[in-house]
Amino acid sequence: MNFLYDIGRVLLDFDFESSLSRLLPADCVDPRARLESLLERKDDFEAGKIEADAYIEWALGVMGSGASADQFRDAWRSIFTPNEPMWQCVRELSAKGHRLILFSNINSIHCPWIFENYPEFSLFDGAVLSYEVGAIKPHAEIYKHAFDAHRLDPGSTLYIDDLPENIAAGRAHGLHCWQYDLRDHESFEHWLGNFDL
Repeated sequence: MNFLYDIGRVLLDFDFESSLSRLLPADCVDPRARLESLLERKDDFEAGKIEADAYIEWALGVMGSGASADQFRDAWRSIFTPNEPMWQCVRELSAKGHRLILFSNINSIHCPWIFENYPEFSLFDGAVLSYEVGAIKPHAEIYKHAFDAHRLDPGSTLYIDDLPENIAAGRAHGLHCWQYDLRDHESFEHWLGNFDL
């Protein structure tokens, strides 16, 4: 069986706010709004349309931060916590010989850094990363790229993602889909039990 695995809130939980808030000026009156403004160009960044250095310069300006580019990179990367129940599942699926492909909206600050710092990503047989492909989920282009690049038959591929719009797109492309909830891993395991693995 083939598996398409999202990264954020599936394999790794993340918390941008706690990490990036350290870079805000002390007199910032609405930290949450200031950080949310970084989302304005996040899709373009994750689609590879903005280089990392340009995004960092823009983000620091939006934040009104006096931090350095390296400090921003460190904060941007210090957001992750591994989701151990899912990693245990990944280890078991890999040991059984299933083909595991990463399928993620992600950017060039997080990659390849996460692969170097979380070595168990080596259990995956390949990756479809938005910033490399030039398209983000839920757009059709990235799904078609995944099918073509990895010769995937949607009917024999299980897709796990946390976002409903991505799951809807996956279903439209004929994938077996599960919308994952970090707080309810047990339901995912129950769904997985429906397949002959």
